[in-house]
Amino acid sequence: MFPPAATAAEFDQLTRDGLLPAVRDLLRTLGEPGEPVPFADGSLPVYAVGDQLVLKLYPPVYLDELATERTMLEVLHGKLPIPTPGVVHAGTRDGWGYVVMERLPGRTLKQVWPELSTADRLALAPKIGEALSTLHSVRDPALSVLGPPDWAAFLAGQREKLVEHHRKTTLDEHWIAQLPEFMSTVDLGTPETVPLHTEVMRDHLMVTRDGDGWRLTGLFDFEPAMRGAPEYEFAAVGLFVSGGDPAFLRRLLLAYGYRPADLGPDFSRRCLAYTLLHVYSNFRWYLDVLPAPPEPTFVSLARAWWGV
Repeated sequence: MFPPAATAAEFDQLTRDGLLPAVRDLLRTLGEPGEPVPFADGSLPVYAVGDQLVLKLYPPVYLDELATERTMLEVLHGKLPIPTPGVVHAGTRDGWGYVVMERLPGRTLKQVWPELSTADRLALAPKIGEALSTLHSVRDPALSVLGPPDWAAFLAGQREKLVEHHRKTTLDEHWIAQLPEFMSTVDLGTPETVPLHTEVMRDHLMVTRDGDGWRLTGLFDFEPAMRGAPEYEFAAVGLFVSGGDPAFLRRLLLAYGYRPADLGPDFSRRCLAYTLLHVYSNFRWYLDVLPAPPEPTFVSLARAWWGV
């Protein structure tokens, strides 16, 4: 049986290797006898099952993420320019959720990024932009499971705890002091809400060699999907795909459908504002791993990371 994991503390005590007996029994029950091999990365336990399948587990404390990921995978499969995993089995056992899905070919973009030339990287940018544009255009009643139920209320709640959240991440007080003023200058408007991945990163994109270049072979990890403003998506894209490269980000955004006139300072500041409001925002970490802005201000930082 799978062990209790009704709280985050209980789940944190578990190891992927320790779950293997229950995982093997689940796979036998499903008629999938391949030997599971745990992946090291990811916030939830994930296992390779042979060369063709992947098993992902959702402990009771995070069971609500099962419906989100399962629905996104089922709705999006075959609809995006980039492949997404098909669902083979899904359900619950011992209070845990699971999805057995198709394994995507290739390696993650994060793994191959150091091998890519500037031309290789720029060639991938439009394909990512086109895929995100298609994702945001999907309209399916099944996606009503995506939260939050009220986008404006969600943003209001994020604003209320903005300073507290970033102080908990040990962001320097120099930056904390600038938060209220910067946020007061950014108009997020009332955009239509669309389905969002929310964590489009090099870690979640698969690529493989294609002749002299590279081809995108997959987008995965949909459990943090939401319904919200399209620009909320570009928080993670700017941080974890383009990583401060304006040429890459510009090509991606133009392929998405933006016009050059759309990509001015207001756009950059909205992307930064959504990054500050993001559920998983950790600016202390971002400042450690991304290029430093010319000046220690949020306006300068918006130009450095989203300026195109």
